[in-house]
Order: sequence, then structure tokens, then C-alpha cells
Amino acid sequence: MKDKLSFSSYAVVGFMLFALFFGAGNLIFPAQLGQNAGVNFWPAILGFLLTGVGLPLLGILAMSYSGSKNLQELASRIHPAYGIAFTVTLYLTIGPFFAAPRTATVAYDVGFSSFVGEGTQQIGLLLFSLLFFAANLFFSLKPGKLIDYIGKILAPSIVVLLLILLAMVITKPMGDVQAPVGDFQSNAFVQGFLEGYNTMDALASLVFGIIIIKTIKSLGVSSTKGVLAATARSGLVAITLLGIIYIGIAYLGAVSVQELGMFATGGPVLSGGAAYYFGQIGTVLLAVIITLACLTTSIGLTTACAEYFHALFPKVGYKAFAVFFTGITFIIANFGLSNIITYSVPVLMLLYPLAIVLMLLAFSSGLFLHRRSVYAITTAVTLLISITDGLKSLCESLGIDYFNWLVPIISFYEKILPLYNQGLGWLLPAIAIILIASIGLRLFIREGKVA
Repeated sequence: MKDKLSFSSYAVVGFMLFALFFGAGNLIFPAQLGQNAGVNFWPAILGFLLTGVGLPLLGILAMSYSGSKNLQELASRIHPAYGIAFTVTLYLTIGPFFAAPRTATVAYDVGFSSFVGEGTQQIGLLLFSLLFFAANLFFSLKPGKLIDYIGKILAPSIVVLLLILLAMVITKPMGDVQAPVGDFQSNAFVQGFLEGYNTMDALASLVFGIIIIKTIKSLGVSSTKGVLAATARSGLVAITLLGIIYIGIAYLGAVSVQELGMFATGGPVLSGGAAYYFGQIGTVLLAVIITLACLTTSIGLTTACAEYFHALFPKVGYKAFAVFFTGITFIIANFGLSNIITYSVPVLMLLYPLAIVLMLLAFSSGLFLHRRSVYAITTAVTLLISITDGLKSLCESLGIDYFNWLVPIISFYEKILPLYNQGLGWLLPAIAIILIASIGLRLFIREGKVA
């Protein structure tokens, strides 16, 4: 038994975790944020880092700290049925329904679509995604080699290629930073916080945490304390790399408006920036960066989904699930990036608060004596608010009026919930329930009223 790993082992596991996280959304959303935030760049990127870097680390540590063998076991502290429902929904969201299809679509749109004629874009996406997911399936069918493929080869390649581009951005900015637009004018921090949802990394952390813990244990660390410490150190390697690259890409977006103009998504910002600094070579470089980043994330998502559903339905083999999920992901990817984003945002507004509250409950469980009732009440209140936010976001994404029955609920929440209009109406109620329950239980224990 050992409690520590070598520095090189921490680095390898950290690079592996970084590569699992760093995919499609991590490239396009910081660039988009930089363009929209303009001179409010720093408060916006700080909010983005909180959800895009801080929460993923919190999620990984929560899995390690809780001692749960998987996400379903942790979520089952609320109720066994909820544990299954939440875990299945989360895996499908970060897997075949949204995040995984987005990896191929973003890689194609930003890296390769410029090489394909206007009239053959759909065919180009079909052929690219076919090759992309063939490679995804090859690596996913060999999960035991994940640390070798990702941690030692692909992840360092991604970092080196990105740093070359970002070094040019810092030493030779394309132009001046412009004025902020939209909600970034008055609520840059909160808007950056919400933009971080789009990366889906906090959700993925509850899944990838198990992969990292298993990897650490396979390297010889077996004690609970040692696994937690190794998880934290490896996690710090990953989030440091993520943070540096997020800031760099967001800065690229902030200085690009004068030269490139404003874009609806971050994809053209990246391709335009690469072309500006490196010409045709830059476009090819960007294609390699994005393909590697998206492929490594897709491998991790497919592996995690196949392993979970195999555990849930043991009669169906891991390889069968890997093939099935790769096929579903391939089909959905060909509906296009805009459709994937449109339908993913409402689901994220529903799931993110539930995931964050689960992390908070895992860390504070000892304060309220691990009572299931506290888990259940806190989650129920959060769900009532987040499901409304999800439906509200769905209407906005589809460009339709709110449902008639939804309007009075939204009005009620706006009146009584602090931060509701900023998309954080669930936060203070959840914290209040945890604090009141923790203090109340201890007072009752002191008075001998609680066993």
C-alpha cells in the first residue's frame, strides 16, 4: 500500500483528466465569451472559470471524498429511484444525446468545413463523422489502454499545439478589445458563470471522477486518504491547464472583433484567428488541435457510458454498449451543431443545479449527520426551481412564448427568489436548507431530542 505517486504519475493522470474534459465546448464557448464580454473580459472569464474549472474539480473531489463507487450510489443517498433516474439522464446528456455528438460536429465545423464546398457540407459532415466515430470506437473498445493513449500521447499534443497559437495571440493581438454586448454589459460575471454550463464539464466530472479514481488505484494507491490526495493533485494539473487555455482562447475572442467581426458562435473566431496568424498552415493546425481534443473527449464519454450501462444491465456486454452508443452518437451528430446546442441548453439548466447541489451535499453530509431527509428535501427544492428554468430555457431556445401555466410560476419565483433572474434562484435556498438542517440537528442532539 502507498499513499503517494511520483510527480510524473500525477502529471500523466492530470494530462489524462485534462484531455477527457477538453473537447468541443471548451474550444468554442470561451472564444464566444471573449467576443461578447469585450472590456468586461475579466469578470466574465472569472465566472466562466468558476463553472468551467472550479466545479469540475469539485465534482471529482466529491466523488473521491464521498467514497461512493459510482455516481448512482452517491445520488441514491437521495433515493434509489432518483439515483438511477439522475445518473441515466446525466450519462445520456454528456454521452450520445448532446456532448458526444457535439465533439464531431465542432471538429468538422471549425476544422474541416472550410475545405468542403457549400453544396456538399452535409455529405462532408457525414464522411468526417463516420471516420471520427470509427476512431472513437477503436479506442473505446480498449478501455484498459486509456491512460496510455490519452495521458501519454494525445493530451500533451493538444497542449503544445494550443499554446503555440495562444502565444501568438498574446504577443501580437489582432486588435483592440471592444465594448461588451448583451447581458455582458451589466452582468458579466453571472453571464460568464452560466456560459460555463455549456462545457458540461461539471456534469462529466461526476463520471470522469470514477475513471480517475480507478486509474490512481491501478497505480498502487489504495488508502482512502491517499486516493483523495492523489485525485486532488492530479485534478490541479488538469484545471491549471484548462484555466490557462480558457483565458487564452477567451482573450483571442476579445481581441478578434476589430479584425474578424462578431460571430454567433466561437468556431469562426478560432478558425479566423488561426488563419490570421498562420495562414493555410494555421487552418490545418487548428483542424488537428480540435480533432484531437474532441476525439479524446468522445473516447472518454463513450467508455464511461458503456461501462455504466453494462453495470446497469450486466447481461449486455460492454462492447455491445460501446458499439450502440457510438452508432447513436454518429446519427445525432449529423443533425448539426446548431440543433444540438438548441436542445442541450434547457437540459443543462435542469441538470446543472442538481449536480452542483449533489456535490455540496456530498461535502457537507457530515454536518447534517448524513440524514437522507436533508438530501431529499434539498434536492426536491432545487428540482422545483431548475425544472422551471429548463422549461423556460426551452421556450426561449425554440423562440416561442412561455406556456400559460408556466408564467405565474416564473412570476412567483422572480418575486421570492434572490438571483432568480440571473439563473441562480436555486442556490441560496439549497444552501439555506443545508445550514438550517445542520444547525437544527446538532441543537436537538445537544438537547437529547434526536437519537
